[in-house]
Amino acid sequence: KMTQQMRDLQLAQARKPPGPSSPNAAKRLYRNLSGKFRVNYTSFDEGSLVGRGEKEKLRKSHLFQSNAALFEAVELQDMERVQELLKQYSPEELDLNTPNSEGLLPLDIAIMTNNAPIAKALLHAGARESPHFVSLESRSLHVSTLVREAEQRVNELTAQVVNEAPNTDCSEKEKQLKAWEWRYRLYKRMKAGFEHARVPDAPTSVHLSVASSSSVQVTFWEPLSVNSAVVTKYKVEWSCSPTFSPPLGEAVIDKLQNLHFTIQGLVSGTAYYVQVSAYNMKGWGPPQASVPPFAIPSNWREYDGRAPRRRGQAEALDQLLGQVKTVHQHCVCHEPCKNQPQSRKHSVSKSLKHLFHPGSKFLKTLKRGLYLTAIFYKDDNILVTHEDQIPVVEIDDTYSCLLMQDFLWFTKVSCMWDEILWLRQCVTVSQSSCSCILQTRFKMLLAISQMQGLLGIQDLGQVFFEPIKDKQGNILIVTLKEVKTNQTFESVRWVPICKLQTSRKSVSSPEEPTALDMLLISVQDKLAYHQRSSHALPPGLYLGYLKLCSAVDQIRVLVPEQLPNILCHVKIRSNPNISREEWEWLQKMASVEEPVPAEPEADSTQDQLFQELQVAIKELMTLVNIPLGEVR
Repeated sequence: KMTQQMRDLQLAQARKPPGPSSPNAAKRLYRNLSGKFRVNYTSFDEGSLVGRGEKEKLRKSHLFQSNAALFEAVELQDMERVQELLKQYSPEELDLNTPNSEGLLPLDIAIMTNNAPIAKALLHAGARESPHFVSLESRSLHVSTLVREAEQRVNELTAQVVNEAPNTDCSEKEKQLKAWEWRYRLYKRMKAGFEHARVPDAPTSVHLSVASSSSVQVTFWEPLSVNSAVVTKYKVEWSCSPTFSPPLGEAVIDKLQNLHFTIQGLVSGTAYYVQVSAYNMKGWGPPQASVPPFAIPSNWREYDGRAPRRRGQAEALDQLLGQVKTVHQHCVCHEPCKNQPQSRKHSVSKSLKHLFHPGSKFLKTLKRGLYLTAIFYKDDNILVTHEDQIPVVEIDDTYSCLLMQDFLWFTKVSCMWDEILWLRQCVTVSQSSCSCILQTRFKMLLAISQMQGLLGIQDLGQVFFEPIKDKQGNILIVTLKEVKTNQTFESVRWVPICKLQTSRKSVSSPEEPTALDMLLISVQDKLAYHQRSSHALPPGLYLGYLKLCSAVDQIRVLVPEQLPNILCHVKIRSNPNISREEWEWLQKMASVEEPVPAEPEADSTQDQLFQELQVAIKELMTLVNIPLGEVR
């Protein structure tokens, strides 16, 4: 059949005008014999095409050319071109797993020519072997047929070139002969690669760990041997018997980006044995047992029957808040208080009139008091008022000493930006008492409402961990929020941060800057802190170090500069689960008065944790600058 196709190709080419002189041209034409793949390779001017149908034809033409280019790059062992095409097109656009007219895929050519770098690049992109090769015999027969027919075609074309007089047809046949000679050498190389290959060695570093109370995870590396053919898939098998008789299950892994597999649905407290084997075009290699040889699905909470800490926590808090709201709707604190001193009443009324007067707007300068500022930023831009000022509103113009309790209360309020109106209703009458604390907190709620109203947004972001204080008696509470969408705000506009810092004229001396000037000077640092504090650690098991510095009104903790929202830490391993056996071993270590590391049994899960902990402890103590002699 293939020989007949080549004769049809020869007749078709004889009727066409002379094509490109490259041997690859004839080679490409041969491989794409099917009529649906015959396209004109002339460049198109897309602007001259009209209609969706023509554009779709053009798109398919480009995609087909990219598929042909990939085959050619693999055959020519052009690694750079292969990487370029895989980066430029998706596997679907390249038809990565659609066999050509010869029944081959790009991965088949790469592994049978033993080109490991290209084969691995194709595997990581999702390439598969041809479905035609269901057995060793079928692959051997297929390649032998390709070699035989290519050799036959070379002999036929050689005889024709030798016997015919020089003319146009003869010149075209010489081109075909060169192309077929090149293809004959390729097929012979593929056949030799297949015949000399052997089954792969066993995978290396097969490690088994407990992933949860119902699953275990196995990780492994590819075989060390470089003499066998490229490994294209792996098989994970598990059983309750060390002889794997009977086997409980198996899984084939053909996505080789990450060599690990999690076995789900296991019974807690039961020992499971796992082994892994590799596959190449010659078949499956010998299995490699895991280290440790078995694992028992469990979780550290099973050691003392402890319930998960966060189970139902969010739901319970929502329910509790709902109960508080219900109680406050009928609370006596919503009834007017008639025993309020006259001076206090007058002060509050004046404050209310000032805050909700139609002329209420952002402040330009500070006049010794407590203030709230909201920083909204997007990339290198920041929101400012029409006077090119960072939005600032007054909390209390008679408050010159911010108590830490008030500031911490404000940070808690920042978790409920949408509930400010309700909180104000709860505090409205309570503020009639003589408590200065309630007066200040009520004014904080009023200032938040004013900032929300002027900006037209409820969420003011995250409170910066310390307020800004100057020598003039001004205190500035700062909130920060990153805007990731094209959000519109009222009474403000976007300007570059650098422009704001250079254009603002300071009204204070460098020796005694105002809180606003201090904010502008440090705004870049605050934005960087805000961005870093929103980063989360990737899943894993970590060793943390808690170091406290206590004062009368606050406790400070030591944190990494790059991750200020997390304690000082180092990663122990990627698996976040602690098994019951590991936790029991740790508890025994912690219970002795003088903890001398009693080394666990070799090749056990405890032994692996012991080794990992030793490395992590040394790394962490170096990080927090504690001499190893003082670690114990």
